[in-house]
Amino acid sequence: MAEKKKQGSNVIFLTLLAALFLTVLPLPEWLRPFRPEWATLVVIYWCLALPVRVNIGVAWVMGLTVDVLTGTLLGQHALAMAIVAFFTVRLHKQIRVYPLWQQSLSVFTLVALGQLLVVWIRGIAGDSPDSWLYWGPSLTSAIVWPVVFVFLRDIRRKFRVA
Repeated sequence: MAEKKKQGSNVIFLTLLAALFLTVLPLPEWLRPFRPEWATLVVIYWCLALPVRVNIGVAWVMGLTVDVLTGTLLGQHALAMAIVAFFTVRLHKQIRVYPLWQQSLSVFTLVALGQLLVVWIRGIAGDSPDSWLYWGPSLTSAIVWPVVFVFLRDIRRKFRVA
């Protein structure tokens, strides 16, 4: 049993690491406003699939890591991801039974909430978004959610992460 748990933890860790890699992957200038919130998407998936193992604490650490990797104000993504994880864990039984298109709407709402918290913190710090393109990641995250969900679900089943 301990070996299965350890193997599952490694798989979760590697998917979170891959999400961090995708978060800082260089993109062309025109595509940057539409980069999906990869770290948030992976945290949402694991909070839906295994809310006991991946929860607010993991989301907080992921958010701090995103803050460090992107050079933003320390704690802004951590707070946003922790609150997104809270709502995801709180509503995981309901969201899990939705079809993928409704899950995408839920993911859109959760990612937009996270972005709203980040823009609020940035506003307090005296920085504001340049244009409406700031909300692009919410839309692209909702669009790629079905692919992310199916991919991570297949990984979870293949490696028997429980």
